[in-house]
Parts: sequence; C-alpha cells; structure tokens
Amino acid sequence: MDENPELNRTHATAETVARRSRGKLVALLAARSGDLASAEDALSEAFATALATWPRDGCPANPEAWLLTVARRKLIDRHRGQREDAATDELEQLAATLDRTPEDELPDRRLGLLFACAHPAIDPAVRAPLMMQAVLGLEAAQIASAFLVSPSAMAQRLVRAKAKIREAGIPFRIPAREELPERLEAVLDAVYAGFSEGWLDAAGSDVARRELAGEAIFLARLLAAVLPGEPEVLGLLALMLYAEARRPARRGPEEEFVPLAAQDTALWDGAMIEEAEAALRVACRAGLIGRYQLEAAIQSAHVERRRTGAVDWRAVVTLYEALVALTGSPVASINCAVALAEVDGAQAGLDALGALDADARVRSYQPWWAARAELLARTGAIEQARHAYEVAAGMERDPAVRQYLEQRRAGLK
Repeated sequence: MDENPELNRTHATAETVARRSRGKLVALLAARSGDLASAEDALSEAFATALATWPRDGCPANPEAWLLTVARRKLIDRHRGQREDAATDELEQLAATLDRTPEDELPDRRLGLLFACAHPAIDPAVRAPLMMQAVLGLEAAQIASAFLVSPSAMAQRLVRAKAKIREAGIPFRIPAREELPERLEAVLDAVYAGFSEGWLDAAGSDVARRELAGEAIFLARLLAAVLPGEPEVLGLLALMLYAEARRPARRGPEEEFVPLAAQDTALWDGAMIEEAEAALRVACRAGLIGRYQLEAAIQSAHVERRRTGAVDWRAVVTLYEALVALTGSPVASINCAVALAEVDGAQAGLDALGALDADARVRSYQPWWAARAELLARTGAIEQARHAYEVAAGMERDPAVRQYLEQRRAGLK
C-alpha cells in the first residue's frame, strides 16, 4: 500500500512536464535572458519548488505555465544577486521582457535555441550535443554514449559551450537565409540524433523515448514550416516519418525482433508514409541532393514492397553508392554491401564488406558482423557465419535483437 499517493502523483506530473516541456521552457527562458546555463538552473529550481509545494497545495491546472512563472522569478532573483550594484532598471527590463512572452512563441523559441547552439562561435564538435541537451532534454551520459566519449568529458564540453553562448552574446533567433548553410546541417543532425535515441525503443513501451521521437518529428515539421522548400529539412522529415511509420511492425506478438524484410507492411502507418512521400517529392524538386534526401529515398524504395510486394534492390544500391560518395559513411557502405548481395549474390556482398575490413570502426560495429554472418551463411561458410553471429550477438544491447541473432546462429546447419 502506497503511504503517500499525493507525492507520487506530484512526481508523476513533474516527470511528464519535464519530458514534454523542458526544451520549450528552457528555450523561452534562455531566449529572453541570453544565458542558457542560468535558464536551465532556474528551471531546475522551479521543478524543485514544485515537488515541495504541489503535494501540499495541489498540482496547478497548467503545470507548464506555473513552472515558467516560477523559473522567471528565479532567473530574475539570480540576476539580482549577481548584480546588486547594477542599475535597477536593468532588472526591471529583464522582468518585463520575461513576463510578456506569450505561450504561442514557445515553438519558435526552440528553433531559435537550436540555431543559437549551431552558431559558428560554438565548437562544431559540441553543437549537436548541446542541442540534444538544451532542446531535447537528453542527459549528458546519454549524449556521451552516442558520441563515444565519457560522460564527464561531455559534461565539461557542454558547460564550456553554454559559457561561450553567454560570453559571446549569441542571439537566440532563426538566422538570416545567408547564414543558414553554416548552421542548418548541425541543427538537422541534432534533431535526427534525438529521433535515433527514441528509435532505440522499437516497441514504443518507453514513454520518454517514444516522446523524444515524436518531439524530433515535431521540430522537423516546424523547421519545414519556417524554412519552406529547404530540401534537406524536408528530406530529414521524410526520413523520420518513413522510419516511424514502421514502428508497429518492428516487434512481433511476443515482443520479438522483426527485421525489415520480414515486417508485415499492412501494419505500417499509411498516412505517415504518404506525408513522407509528399515531403520527399517537394525536396527533390529543388535539385540539390543531400544526405537526408538520399536516406529518405532509400526508405521510399523499401516502401515499394508495400505497393508491389518487391523492393527495387538495384535502385537501393545506386542510392547507397551516392550516399557513400557524398558522406564517406562506413554505415552506408555496409548497407550498400547488403543491398548489393540482393542484386549480385551473397559473395558480391561479402567482397564489398571485406573491402571495409581495414577500417577499425566497422570491426567494432555490430551491424557489420550481423551482415557478414548472414552473407557467410548464404555462401555455405557455416563455421565462419556461426562465429560472426556470436560476435554480433555479444555486441548487441537490445535483448530482442540479441535473441534474434542467437536464434539465427542456432539455426545454422
């Protein structure tokens, strides 16, 4: 029996608001104060105040507005404490500026924060991680894992980047069109990284991850509305929609992993696929091909199976070759080898994978081992396939995928 249900309800409400609204609230506070770190601290203090007062006074009708009001006052108090000798009108101006921001500015403020984090004065290596933390609300440890660095090193980088924003007086706004090329790529990379973090939860049972994927799609839609016709924005939106449309088919009745080729296309979200197709068509009209358009086009080729029952593997190979030429990505090279095996046979795919063997990155990349195992099995190299499946399974973090790989290994004869 729970001894304090009201406290539990309070914590649940606070956690929900933190998941859904943290990025919006931080963006609004930081845009008005010009200090990202102080905005995050003020919001954290507001959440602490909520946990102390809501069990006693009850949760407010609009928790987000309540937190924003309290955080604004915390932010003003923080400035007052730091600048006691400053002119009083400076604090009054800050208070007035914070207090007259309407709620409908929240989405645009998030975009302004994204582009502020992508400012040329910010170290390129920390732009995407900074956006992932400030706008999408990811913890430093989660971000560190995605970028293969230690949590402490990532935390230090993020602190330095926030200080740089404050010291350089970087404005929180969507930049002029001529400034976009040097910033847009980092913004899109951060949005996609956030989506990928949410995509890890294939079944959608982790609420925080599911909402993160939805938030990334929302931001991409918002970017598409603010920057109409920008081809890579539309390409990213299409790519994420294609992927999200397949979520219902990624796990079976017992939560078992279902690979793309075996998924029931009737379970795919048709409306989401149509939105993706429309976005990709508009993007292609610009005649400026980029990474996200190519990746979306590959997903579109897979969607053909829903309409015709077959995938045009030759088209997939061509698209992957273009993606490799554009990005040099070893991941794209692995996927290209797998697609090539569908066109020219398993040995051709193995030869393409073998050409990547000298790259140390692929030797520690689970999909390389899984692809190698599958193609070795097709050529009859059973012992080598068994070893490759064993290595791939050992590297896999998702229990359902690991079980799938182990079953494939066990089924070799």
